[in-house]
Amino acid sequence: MSKIFKDIKLKIDDDLESHLEWLMPKHGEYRILRKSVDARQKHSPHFVYTIEVAEEGETLSLEKFELEKINPDKKIDRPIVVGTGPAGLFAAIRLVERGIPCLLFERGSESAERIKGINRFWRYGELDPKNNVCYGEGGAGLYSDGKLITRIKSPHIPYVLNRLVQFGAPAEIQWLSNPHVGSDKIRRVIPKVRDFLRANGCEIHFDSKVEKLLYGKDSINGVVIKDDSGKLTEYKSDNVILATGHSAEDMLNHLLESGVHIEGKSFAMGLRIEHPQKLINNIQYRQFSEHDKLGSANYKLVHHDDKSGIGVYSFCMCPGGYVLSSGTEKDGIVCNGMSNFNRNSEFANAAIVVSIQHEKLFGKDLLGGMKLRRELETNAFKAIRENKGTKELPAQNLVSFLNRSNKNVLRKTSSPSGVLPIRLDELLPKFMYQKLAEGLNNFNTSMKGFITEDSQLYGVESRTSCPLRVTRDDETLESLSHKGLYPCGEGAGYAGGITSAAVDGIRCAEKIFEKLK
Repeated sequence: MSKIFKDIKLKIDDDLESHLEWLMPKHGEYRILRKSVDARQKHSPHFVYTIEVAEEGETLSLEKFELEKINPDKKIDRPIVVGTGPAGLFAAIRLVERGIPCLLFERGSESAERIKGINRFWRYGELDPKNNVCYGEGGAGLYSDGKLITRIKSPHIPYVLNRLVQFGAPAEIQWLSNPHVGSDKIRRVIPKVRDFLRANGCEIHFDSKVEKLLYGKDSINGVVIKDDSGKLTEYKSDNVILATGHSAEDMLNHLLESGVHIEGKSFAMGLRIEHPQKLINNIQYRQFSEHDKLGSANYKLVHHDDKSGIGVYSFCMCPGGYVLSSGTEKDGIVCNGMSNFNRNSEFANAAIVVSIQHEKLFGKDLLGGMKLRRELETNAFKAIRENKGTKELPAQNLVSFLNRSNKNVLRKTSSPSGVLPIRLDELLPKFMYQKLAEGLNNFNTSMKGFITEDSQLYGVESRTSCPLRVTRDDETLESLSHKGLYPCGEGAGYAGGITSAAVDGIRCAEKIFEKLK
């Protein structure tokens, strides 16, 4: 019988297998269940492992996640899934693995075509409204580093990681404490997911925008799809998983106009900060910063004001990464971050965001968060145009930002769109600036050297999550106002990253399976 050893601490040059021989002299194969770096002690960073070790002569069985399938003779109404981000894709994966054929619609194109549109946007500033960093096959998760870090607890997480590895993601995502696929590798994973779905009963329609949902008195009846030629086609179904992502403002407006129950939700917005990766390595790893086993250092920073209840925190930290322009409207600018699997860029970046409390700031104005988000994005765009820019991101030296100074000398950037010097301290609302400045100064106490003229800020980081929640029943996961409609993932207000969105897609698919079974 296998044994599990937790909290095995090894210096960075120690040999794991030699340590296992000491722990269990006669053993069979082993596997790493968890691996992290602990760099808090000044004398030496070390690795922390959780290991499962088999007895001598035994092998470790792998969990296969075999699923009960619906009776193949049972005639069923094909569920519809809208959106091919993590929530939509994993909803479809789970449905077909349950033996339920389904329809999957995506407003954008397949990933190979989508990437062409993104590259034109970064190079020339030509926005493709259906193929950009947020829309198209793979969703926003395709260009957000493939980070799989999540704060949720769910029995579906091992399933998500297992399936990603089956489709070509690195096996290490199953045990690293900060797993990420990398934007370069996840682009190879998505086409394999597409092939799997098509081979197992999922009919996929790209370049097919949901123009509207079809409703009964208090239920969903299907969708109306508009293709590139403008042709409208109705698809009927009593079960629709709506996984349109945090940027599909047009769909949220349609839901509101149709009487679907929606409520305001707190969220976060701010800026993205970029440092030289060597500087972050030096802060985190000190004299070991060049050690080849440690790689690019990351960080996680939080500052909470107990009096106001407002938090400032780092989000979507990308070691060895790039800052991206990722807007979805022609008159708005949004920034985001990503990194490839090897995290070998010379820069580190992260969102630094302020919590936006819906009730305190907007009261009964349901769309207050959406309005503020749109205002910041259009103001950023106007600032670039007023400075004779086209595709660049607005940027400000960190010290200039904190001092509210006109001296805004920018450093080299990782952004493929380039940058222009803009007073971000004047672009933001007063309360956001004050909280960001307070948080940044606090971060410099826990990471001395974080505030430096070698760092710069980019605007605006406004798409951390959706400012609205499409409310649903806690048990059935159906819309409170329309049965059969399953609001899902980040766009519905029930997730905050790739893994949590994928898990939410699975949960919605499971509810449909239970209903149809």
